[in-house]
Amino acid sequence: MTGTSSAPPPEQVVSHRRAVLNTVRGSLGNLVEWYDVYVYTVFASYFEDKFFGGDEPNAGIYTMAIFAVTFLMRPLGSVFFGRYADRHGRRPALVFSVSLMAAASAVIAVTPGREQIGAAAVVVLVLCRLVQGFATGGEYGTSATYMSEAATRERRGFFSSFQYLTLVGGHLLAQSVLLVLQVLLSEEQIAQFGWRIAFGIGAAGAVVVLYLRRQMDESLPAAEAGARRSGSLVELFTAYPRQLAVCFLVTLGGTVAFYTYSVNGPSTVKAAYEGQGMTATWINFTSLAVLMLLQPVGGLISDHVGRKPLLVFFGVGGLVWTWFVVQVLGEVRSPLASWGMLVLGYVILTGYTSINAVVKAELFPAHVRALGVGFGYALANSGFGGTAPLLFEAAKKNDLVPQFAFYVMACIAVSLVVYVFVLKNRAPNFLDEESRGAPSGSR
Repeated sequence: MTGTSSAPPPEQVVSHRRAVLNTVRGSLGNLVEWYDVYVYTVFASYFEDKFFGGDEPNAGIYTMAIFAVTFLMRPLGSVFFGRYADRHGRRPALVFSVSLMAAASAVIAVTPGREQIGAAAVVVLVLCRLVQGFATGGEYGTSATYMSEAATRERRGFFSSFQYLTLVGGHLLAQSVLLVLQVLLSEEQIAQFGWRIAFGIGAAGAVVVLYLRRQMDESLPAAEAGARRSGSLVELFTAYPRQLAVCFLVTLGGTVAFYTYSVNGPSTVKAAYEGQGMTATWINFTSLAVLMLLQPVGGLISDHVGRKPLLVFFGVGGLVWTWFVVQVLGEVRSPLASWGMLVLGYVILTGYTSINAVVKAELFPAHVRALGVGFGYALANSGFGGTAPLLFEAAKKNDLVPQFAFYVMACIAVSLVVYVFVLKNRAPNFLDEESRGAPSGSR
């Protein structure tokens, strides 16, 4: 009696093993797809002259404007891929999205510059980034749904945290490629052709990802629900308007903070240590590594204390620390201090990033989950998160950086109100209901 009670039942072992394998396969695809997103921002200063000309004073703003415009495609991508995933399953949608992303990266890698084909170079860049924005809109909602559904109930926060672990990992991988290229090539060589290598790596990585994603299990609730019906935007707005609004508002402050801390922060450090070799690259690389490793820690904590305490921690911390990230970080000239400021910001940010996927997935039933999570996220992400780098660049040009800091803090404050007064800790949710109805060992 005592000997059998200490060992988990065989079906639970199988369930955990399948959850691990499916999470790894889904996460590696997520890693490559988000690498393709962030390789643009990491190498922007190297290739902007190739597309806009070396005599264009606003090349930096234009480059970030293209980054922001692509976010307009995310709601469209979320609708297309969300309905596709809810109807046909999560796995084929994830394979499709990474294929689009990789193809666009391959085109950017070989596109001639402005000197060769004139303004057509910018047109190709914009079109490729629009395709990638469309694909990313589908990737977030579908992967968040898949990882939440594929996880075991008692470790759902931990397993779903791997979505942002690999999302940040994509940024870290882009920084790693830059670091290697800085060792092997001169700054002039990176600007001449090294950035093309970086985009080519993203395209090549998709070959492995396509194989891995074809080996994933289909998450059971999606397969069963999709066989009966799939949700539409009409149903989403009429049957689940509250859940959609909560999804949007939960995302609002988190997505603005994420891009402010993880994109504007590293670019600020890079500018502060301009001309000091790889100092900024090492600061950004190691601090992003900390952010990546913090994700499963946050997920595990949420499995023990619930999701709400972590979100409140992020909201309160973000209101305090954003001012220092935006206003003070650029004035610091001590590498250790710069690193510490970024890391503290990332600790605060983890309260949102590690669990936001599962929080949103728990809001919707399976037949409309990928659509609801993806669309609610994409609306907030395109309207507020993706525009943060552009607004920050414009604020610096026009001496409005303090105003930008207040804008970020206001967005976080709105979400904090929702975290405190709307969300309930450990409340019954659709994922719990579905896991109780699933056969043993299927999840």
